[in-house]
Amino acid sequence: MVAESQGTIGRVFEALEGFTASWGQVTVLGQLMVVGNAAATAASILQHGTLFRLGFTSSLLGVVFHLAWGFLFYQLFKPVNRSVWLFALLVILVYCALQAITALFYLAPLFVLNAGTSLSALNQEQVEALAYMFLKLNGLALDTNLVFFGLWCVLTGYLIFKSTFLPRILGVLLAIDGLGWMMFVWPPLGHYLFLPIAIACGLAEIPLQLWLLIFGVNNERWKAQAEAV
Repeated sequence: MVAESQGTIGRVFEALEGFTASWGQVTVLGQLMVVGNAAATAASILQHGTLFRLGFTSSLLGVVFHLAWGFLFYQLFKPVNRSVWLFALLVILVYCALQAITALFYLAPLFVLNAGTSLSALNQEQVEALAYMFLKLNGLALDTNLVFFGLWCVLTGYLIFKSTFLPRILGVLLAIDGLGWMMFVWPPLGHYLFLPIAIACGLAEIPLQLWLLIFGVNNERWKAQAEAV
């Protein structure tokens, strides 16, 4: 039951990470950012400062949930191949560090817009442009995060495929999903292929979540594989 609970709780943390990170980075910023218009974006952020801060907090919570999720999955897949999963754990740690830095880029525009005399050398238009630049950096950092997330999916897909306690097809689908996210190594390509990437994500991550939440892992096979290490 230990392995099953690790898989189930891990998927709960993954769902929480997905919700908190996407709500902050996609939903909130999507409402407040006016693409190509720094002045309108600045006005929107200042008018909805509380919502903007909540979006930052939500993004930061995503980092915490991702760390918990990565640790639980490390425990679950250690018996399969410790070297590969140690590499996967390092990838998750790098991803979480980048995710935290991305959250700082998220919050920076609010500090810039409220800097007052600290940026007195800049006029209002330049301050708004600087705040908008940080939002653009936030977006670029987010694209970089997706590359590491994709690599993690490929490694985890391999571990699922080599495991004896989960269906191999789930590993194949997750690896394909990961290759899709890794297309963001060149952001224009990733954004151009976003629709098929999103479809691959749904076909891989949703079935895996449902399988772990409903069926869990085969504990007897997990124990046998753990004892064979």
